Amino acid sequence: MLAQVCAVLCGLAALALLVRARFPDFWSEVFYLKDLLLALVRVLWRRRLRPPFLAVDRFEEQVARQPGGTFLVFERETFSYSAADRRSNRIAHALRAHSALRAGDTAALFLPNEPDFLFAWLALAKLGCAAALLNDNIRSGSLLHCFRCSGAKVLITSAELQGAVQEIIAPLIEDEVCVFVLAAECVSAHMQSLTEKVENVPDSPIPRSLRATVTFSDPAVYICTSGTTGLPKAAVLSQNRLLAALAVLASIGVTGSDVVYVTLPLYHTAGFLVGFIASVETGSKIILKRKFSVSQFWKDCRKHNVTVIQYIGETMRYLCNTPKMENDKEHRVRLAIGNGLRADVWKEFLTRFGKIKVREFYASTEGNVGFFNYTGKIGAVGRVSFLHRKLFPFALIKYDTERDEPVRDANGRCIKVSTGETGLLVVKITKLAPFVGYAGNPEQTEKKRLRDVFQPGDVYFNSGDLLKIDHNNFIYFQDRVGDTFRWKGENVATTEVSDIISQLDFIKEGNIYGVQVPGQEGRVGMAAVTIKEGAEFDGTKMFNHITKHLPSYAQPRFLRIQSTVEVTGTFKQVKKKLVEEGFDPAGISEPLYFLSAQERRYIPLTEPLYTSIATGSVRL
Repeated sequence: MLAQVCAVLCGLAALALLVRARFPDFWSEVFYLKDLLLALVRVLWRRRLRPPFLAVDRFEEQVARQPGGTFLVFERETFSYSAADRRSNRIAHALRAHSALRAGDTAALFLPNEPDFLFAWLALAKLGCAAALLNDNIRSGSLLHCFRCSGAKVLITSAELQGAVQEIIAPLIEDEVCVFVLAAECVSAHMQSLTEKVENVPDSPIPRSLRATVTFSDPAVYICTSGTTGLPKAAVLSQNRLLAALAVLASIGVTGSDVVYVTLPLYHTAGFLVGFIASVETGSKIILKRKFSVSQFWKDCRKHNVTVIQYIGETMRYLCNTPKMENDKEHRVRLAIGNGLRADVWKEFLTRFGKIKVREFYASTEGNVGFFNYTGKIGAVGRVSFLHRKLFPFALIKYDTERDEPVRDANGRCIKVSTGETGLLVVKITKLAPFVGYAGNPEQTEKKRLRDVFQPGDVYFNSGDLLKIDHNNFIYFQDRVGDTFRWKGENVATTEVSDIISQLDFIKEGNIYGVQVPGQEGRVGMAAVTIKEGAEFDGTKMFNHITKHLPSYAQPRFLRIQSTVEVTGTFKQVKKKLVEEGFDPAGISEPLYFLSAQERRYIPLTEPLYTSIATGSVRL
């Protein structure tokens, strides 16, 4: 009998070794699929609860489970779950007493990374209200546009951002918008101190009945995202999307004992969902940073015993570019979650900072599919499984980058690319994988719907991204189509920048595109402009206009002055040739300029200056 048992055990051991040798990612995939199924079951179970179980209900569960546990650490302040709950209750009571906000309404948060960003969102969620998360870098027309997209009637801002709100106060008054400032004093009579009002209300619990009428299809969050054209668009994240994020993000390896370091903006999907919402599900401790600081990063990780970090590719490159230290591997970080990490930076990061599990993923704010690299395969954004394809039907199709449209066959149907070939990612729109679209922008919403893809009447979400799948089913991000490029972790819509530049009285036309800089992630903005007849280029005036109306990541660092802007037969600006030529004065005879923050003007781009930029001596 003993011999038979030993034989069986030996056989199982041999089988396990064989499976591992032939299929090295087999067990990783098994465990990942198990976690994915458990996440789906969790979502379905919560959807059956009445009244509706929302993301904020999970926070209240955590408050009941660990009231004294640390929820948030910010600079020198520490907030327990109970303290965060009471603070959000006060904000909710104040908003309910001094505004017309009720369940189903929307308020906009124009705040930097600070505790009150999270507390204000929790307060709105407790009232059953949606929140529009506004990028605290945007100004003037872009700020007003993003605010209006969501239909919000309340704007909550901070002391340091009052000036930006003051610039658009006139149209806000016309729209009867109620502006609250989280400060003791306001710079305008048309603003109200929310801080003062919060101090005069109780911190008693907010009745759950106030949000009982909220449905899973209702908007939960609006996140402004730059698309291929025009001003930023407000992508709608439904209550169901937020509920799914709770479950799915908790399945990527984060536990309640983890300490999560959040350095990315909370108005971004990455900071808000991956940093905040995932921690609400798991009960993890959040270390919130006002802004990413390369010099403080590892110091903070050691000080707070951080175990989980999140990133975008640019931040990882910054860390790798710092001077090497003897204590580079002295930390407790075990998991890094993010996207946009280049393979070479990935390898360098692991070599320098130790055996940290890097979990790269692919997703977009408005998209209806995501990929997750659960194996740690360097360079990949995920691995495609049979179950994944069934739950979220997607395809990579041939795309004509010159015509900027999918390639179709004689029957008008799209063509799938072969394994290893780059194609446009499209995802079938289903009940499980819906596409809600953009608030107040039906035209842009429809542009993201690709119809009659493989069958008459079918509808797919057009991701606008080019990816490829290898023979081992690993999927890799390749590039973005259209006019959008990415710089400093932000999407830059070229038409928005062009519209701003065209407001200058000496500019006739501007063609905006992104160019690559050696050693840099993404592409930095460059503008090819033409000057009006009889006018002259004014580098100082252009600097002042650009820096006033555009966030830093969208400001063109390079200018190229042309006699004419080349267009296609359908009057589309030609960008490909300009992108290929880049910003090297040696190969361009036309005048080139560089945005100099030090001199506060656009200065001539000389060969020595070009060399300094290309070698990293001059920072962008």
